[in-house]
Amino acid sequence: MTEIDQTALAEPLNLSVISDAAIAVIDEQGTVVGWTQAAERLVGYSAEDVAGHSAAVVLSLSQDALRVSAFAEQLRAQGGWSGTVAVRHRDGHTLNLSLRMSLLRGPHGTVRWLVSVTNACALSSVATNGSVRESLLTRAPIGIVVHDPQLRCTWANDFMKRIDGLPYDRRFGRRVTDSMPGFETEALEAVMRQVLESGTFAVHEFRVWPAEDPRREHAFSVTFFCLQGADGKALGVCCISVDVTNSQRARERLAILSQASTRIGSTLDVMQTGQELADLAVPLLADYAYVDLAESIPFGEEPSPRIDTMNRPPVFLRAGQASIHPGIPESPWARAGRVFLPPASPFTSVLRTGRSHLEPVLETSAGTWLDRDPVRARKIRENGVHSVMIVPIRARHSVLGVAVFARTEDPMSFQEDDLLLAEELVTRAALCLDNARQYARERAAALALQRHLLPHCLGGGVVVEVASRYLPADTGVGVGGDWFDVIALSGARVALVVGDVVGHGINAAATMGQLRTAVRTLADLDLPPDELLAHLDDTVRRLSEEDSDAPGHGSVVFGATCLYAVYDPVTRRCAMARAGHPPPAIVDPQGQVTFPDLPAGAPLGIGLVAFDAVELELPEGSVLAFYTDGLVESRDDDIDVGMRRLGATLAAHAGRSLEDLSTRVMEALPTQPPTDDVTLLLVRTCTLSPTQVVSWDLPNELAAVSTARHVAARQLGEWGLEHLVTTTELIVSELLTNAIHYSAGPIRLRLIQHQVLTCEVFDTGPSYPRLRHSRSHDENGRGLLLVAQLSRRWGSRSAMGGKIVWAEQASKPAEI
Repeated sequence: MTEIDQTALAEPLNLSVISDAAIAVIDEQGTVVGWTQAAERLVGYSAEDVAGHSAAVVLSLSQDALRVSAFAEQLRAQGGWSGTVAVRHRDGHTLNLSLRMSLLRGPHGTVRWLVSVTNACALSSVATNGSVRESLLTRAPIGIVVHDPQLRCTWANDFMKRIDGLPYDRRFGRRVTDSMPGFETEALEAVMRQVLESGTFAVHEFRVWPAEDPRREHAFSVTFFCLQGADGKALGVCCISVDVTNSQRARERLAILSQASTRIGSTLDVMQTGQELADLAVPLLADYAYVDLAESIPFGEEPSPRIDTMNRPPVFLRAGQASIHPGIPESPWARAGRVFLPPASPFTSVLRTGRSHLEPVLETSAGTWLDRDPVRARKIRENGVHSVMIVPIRARHSVLGVAVFARTEDPMSFQEDDLLLAEELVTRAALCLDNARQYARERAAALALQRHLLPHCLGGGVVVEVASRYLPADTGVGVGGDWFDVIALSGARVALVVGDVVGHGINAAATMGQLRTAVRTLADLDLPPDELLAHLDDTVRRLSEEDSDAPGHGSVVFGATCLYAVYDPVTRRCAMARAGHPPPAIVDPQGQVTFPDLPAGAPLGIGLVAFDAVELELPEGSVLAFYTDGLVESRDDDIDVGMRRLGATLAAHAGRSLEDLSTRVMEALPTQPPTDDVTLLLVRTCTLSPTQVVSWDLPNELAAVSTARHVAARQLGEWGLEHLVTTTELIVSELLTNAIHYSAGPIRLRLIQHQVLTCEVFDTGPSYPRLRHSRSHDENGRGLLLVAQLSRRWGSRSAMGGKIVWAEQASKPAEI
């Protein structure tokens, strides 16, 4: 049964009020069976006057037995009652008192009622905003236990189980030291004996982890009252336990405020600062808190004085959120996710006015703003959110976002003092957020350049050695439009890229970054060089069209060139194509330099001619020199002179390391500093040993699957990769089964052992595999999903006469 006395307490509990309360115990017929000295002081009646008589004696209105009985039934149905009543003092005058009746249960289903009566005038000193609040005793969740003179439990209310976790069958007829042995309970019994001997009251504090909230230690204050019978002798002791954790939290809040400057704003990251604010608020102030920032704030953009809530629904980013519950079930949005606010809600009002919103009791019934926000409404009802504060985050007269604080498990409603604390926290956080925003703005500009700059670490693996140099013409900014890259492909192959965007500085670097990203994306599709350049040409034309359509840009045409090559260390063949870019220089192992005759192609974005690829066989140890026109072209010399100078330098120092060779080439530049961006990428080819590659031609029949598994396992044993046998057999089985199912021609299985173990299956089928997620009742469709889970990466590419489906696994066992 839910008791009224579990209603949230609005103000910190005043222990002096409890101590001065008139406490009495009545039975189901309304007869007084226990009285206290405090009750005598308040209403003038002694225990001899009221014990054994109807409680109506001290009421200003006479009640017959029928009405008392009906009232008792109402009390039993509601689990208690609280309110303001008129009580007759013994001298005849009437007192307006706050009365609370709490249900006490006894053995064998018997019932008693604890009556607490407090002078309402005494509460005005602790009322908030000068208004007279409902009695604190009628609102505080309290636990009640009555012990007999032998300190055995005779009566208790339901709330006590939430405090100590004891069921009634372990409580009745036992002393507290019998039910819960320990130092604390022995101290409690010592206080009870003193109260029984003195006939007055006493207060004792103790700490416990309540059964209802075992995660947090709570502080309880127990007030002991001596209950007297008609003869004035002690009948027992009544213990009222009140959770005073919030009073202690108030002191902790002040301490936390002094630490806010160190706990909030520890970094110059906007999102992290928002998370720190949420973390600070939970559980100190709220059970759940989150910080939503205007969508542009994390990116450093200037905030507006008022966020527009009229023309379009405001969109925010969830910068931080925290909850007392794991997983933050109260939030339908993940951190860093986009959050839409409903129109005509407290949120939009806060954003429009810049003033906080306090809702001590959150109204969730139909007809409120929650009707327009069903997702949020569902979470509020599911998690029992009953009290909310919404505080605007303001800095330099602008609104950055909102901070929201909510209570779910804590029965106390938010009040004005909580709002003041929240506003103080948010004010301190707002300054940190604005500092972080300004830093983000500056950092975003730097990152925009950094993202588009050249790679600092080129990985060619075991198939190529690489070295690079980059010298921008705009040395003041340090950025330009040249780029180069080395991209690992499937089958131990590697893609080599060099490109040049017309112009210098930030704009050229931004365009370069777009193209470099596009090349990497297209390379992941394993396209041949000529096809990749065709797609890249389409990309450049689309970028030009989009910029031309932008207001104030007019007609914009990007100028860019590119050379793309793919080297296969198994066959030592290199396929390359260019789009208006200078051809590479190739240095053979004997130091002879040649410039291959590659179709020039048109610069990117023109779309006039097709691109053609040329395939060359390179001896092991060959050096390829990729470069931009800034290396071979100057104001005084045309490109042919520069290419001859480059060839001579490469031939003269062919035996040097790539790093040394790069330095020599750059030193040979006729103009220092150069008038155009200069990029140089040197690549020395390597070859995989025949022992690292093995292949088998297999018939297109299911019986070949078993054979393939066997030969693959045997080969892994020879390579010392026994730990990969199981997964490789599964991968081989799935890839071969798909090839047999979707093709009719011959099938070839190939294993390549280098930095990774690559498994390739060739077939003549025209369709390419596509990963899909099967439903629980599907019989097929899980093969590629299994391959994806077992491999580091997988994919497919075209091959002469068909396609190749491949999967890679790490050669070395994962370290634990």
